[in-house]
Amino acid sequence: MDLDRLARERTDLTSAQIAHLHLLTADWTLLSDLSFSDLVLWLPTWNDAGFVAAAQVRPSTGPTVYPEDIVGLFAAKGRLREIERAFHSQRVVRNRMDEGSLLPVGTEAIPVHNGQRVVAVIARRSGLSPREAGELERTYREIADVLCQMIAEGQFPHEGMQDSSTPPRVGDGLLLLNAQGVVTYASPNARSAFRRMGVMSDLTGRLLEHEVRRLAARSGPVDESVGVICAGRGAGSVDVEVGEVTVSLRSIPLVSARIRTGAVLLVRDVTDLRMGERALLTKDNTIREIHHRVKNNLQTVAALLRMQSRRLEDPSARAALEESVRRVSAIALVHETLSQTDVDAVEFDAVADRLVAMVADLGDDVSVVREGQIGTLPGSVASSLALVVAELLQNAYEHGLQELGGQITLSAERRGRRLRVGVVDDGAGLPAGFAPETHARLGLQIVQTLVRDDLKGSLSWEPGVHGRGTTARVDLVIPGR
Repeated sequence: MDLDRLARERTDLTSAQIAHLHLLTADWTLLSDLSFSDLVLWLPTWNDAGFVAAAQVRPSTGPTVYPEDIVGLFAAKGRLREIERAFHSQRVVRNRMDEGSLLPVGTEAIPVHNGQRVVAVIARRSGLSPREAGELERTYREIADVLCQMIAEGQFPHEGMQDSSTPPRVGDGLLLLNAQGVVTYASPNARSAFRRMGVMSDLTGRLLEHEVRRLAARSGPVDESVGVICAGRGAGSVDVEVGEVTVSLRSIPLVSARIRTGAVLLVRDVTDLRMGERALLTKDNTIREIHHRVKNNLQTVAALLRMQSRRLEDPSARAALEESVRRVSAIALVHETLSQTDVDAVEFDAVADRLVAMVADLGDDVSVVREGQIGTLPGSVASSLALVVAELLQNAYEHGLQELGGQITLSAERRGRRLRVGVVDDGAGLPAGFAPETHARLGLQIVQTLVRDDLKGSLSWEPGVHGRGTTARVDLVIPGR
């Protein structure tokens, strides 16, 4: 069960309050990792009968307390004393061992403020045993305590604090700044990331904004957001590029009594990730350019065939070249569509509309309409299906409506991955004793081969009512990605 459903079914929280909880749970992995603790979000039920667990997260920095999911668990009133005390007192309740330099363990309850109301309580519980804590662990825990107090005061999280991409995690690297933007602590991974950018000395005691601006200036003008993020004055993320190295920085201001006391910066070396993204972008652009050139070449071939057909006096030879022009043009349509998209997918309805228009231009007494939606198809399927549809529409015109006129309907029915495409005409109908295997001309032979071998589908023919008209139907299953 998800947070939204539990909140709406079991509590009286408003939409705005539920949205605040979504913001919190979208970012509370940070708090879990800094605390070395499991976090469980408890919501008060609408009838004041107890609390329901609506979300949970496990730390990547320590063992979990809850190997099994407890989301959806209901705890009756009186069962969770720390949770109830934090909810009613609107203060952080600690029930933990916290002596000297020992890493504190135990259970804590943090009220989640939104506006003037406590809308939930976070239970924080560590699976570590009491032991001597190093500088990194103590720093992490101190930051976590500040964030917990900010949650209790309604100062964390807020809009704009989240990162739309994959944000750095605590283990990637962490810097702690004071209110002036001076580094007071740098984790080993953070120091390594800056060392790859060229900072060989210790960052502790140095003004981070100055150091990052100096590094970023090597690659060109420095964006103003770099200074805001690196000084801890605002929440957000920025990438810093120094030569071939790219480091992502995410700033989270620390606030006490509504006064900014410093900031946490998460640091992640994303050099390989950005290089992969650039390589992928280059590959996508190359593929689109190839489709564009193939389309141009096919259009050139179609133009040459069209010019050749005009010089022929034999009607049958001219008709054969004109059929080839339409086949080449149908394939070119698919490549033109692929050249304009970022993925190997074709919105086939647009292609179908242009195929319909091509056949409609063949005669004034023939109307061609399209019914139903085909949707998006993989490029390989779209190319074969475009040629099949073009041939069936052409066949319906030539053998059903060329002399008397009428209507051709291109119908489509799609259910999930199953697709049925039909070409229906109200013309002369199938000849007596028609058998596709023995009576198929070149166009129908192409259709049968494409449907069987490329589309892995089936082709069927049905006579119309009272001997008039024909329906050609293609059934296939669209391959999954």
